[in-house]
Amino acid sequence: MSQNALEISGLRKTYRASGRSAAKEALKGVDLNIPRGSIFGLLGPNGAGKSTLINILAGLVTKSSGKVRIWGFDQDENPRQSRAAIGIMPQEPNLDPFFTPRGSLEVQAGLYGVPKAQRRTEEILELTGLTDKAEAYARSLSGGMRRRLLLGKALVHQPQILVLDEPTAGVDIELRNMLWENVRRLNEENGMTIILTTHYLEEAEAMCDEIAIINHGEVITRDTTANLLGRLDGKTMVIHPEREADIPDLPAGISAMRRNDGALVFTYRSSETAAESVLAAVRNAGISIRDVKTEEADLEDVFLSLTSSR
Repeated sequence: MSQNALEISGLRKTYRASGRSAAKEALKGVDLNIPRGSIFGLLGPNGAGKSTLINILAGLVTKSSGKVRIWGFDQDENPRQSRAAIGIMPQEPNLDPFFTPRGSLEVQAGLYGVPKAQRRTEEILELTGLTDKAEAYARSLSGGMRRRLLLGKALVHQPQILVLDEPTAGVDIELRNMLWENVRRLNEENGMTIILTTHYLEEAEAMCDEIAIINHGEVITRDTTANLLGRLDGKTMVIHPEREADIPDLPAGISAMRRNDGALVFTYRSSETAAESVLAAVRNAGISIRDVKTEEADLEDVFLSLTSSR
């Protein structure tokens, strides 16, 4: 059996012209393999094609061409098995307001054909922190609790792959931390493959083993998170002098500016310039240092550098 949880090749989707809207090619031959047991980030700006890709995986949108294999099952040849292998936590709530969380999970499990003896309703309620709200109508739940219930619904059939589509959009820090704790547990204890889309790039940086960036319907890069961060070796050193000081004479490759608060901000490429070169220039200028810190490029810098030019 393949070592990949998901295999996508030549995936295309063109939405037909409608009214005054011209035909739109949302996906332009996407090729993407996602290893089993990984936490994989799928990132891209609005309109990049992420939602179309996820909806194809969920069986909600019909692809124009290409191949999709989910947990080894071809989506065209084995639609039932491929759909059973994946759980989707959608970005938009799709809850019946007159069902309780317990009722919603039971109905969802029934739709997937899970026998009553094998249902994990109570376990999922506890996992998502909804045990004390198990009999409350969904319409009375807060926005955060509704998102917890969406996660629970995605887990009722014990999928091998869990897709989280903007799972923490608009939720508080407590819920966000709870969600990520649960995701790590599902990945580490059950070996579940997690596919994450998010606009909070710090989350992807902290959570994901690998990341693919999609833009204008194409995968423009795919690499480990560490390698992506390594593509930008720009560093920033912020020095707070003991007394007000001017920018010293600097070696080639280092630029500087003086902030309104008096801090001196130096930028340089770590592959070309050592941090000691900056500190030596400051000391040679007779500047006493009260505080110093360095900042490295983060995933947002990488993301913007890759998407802004396309």
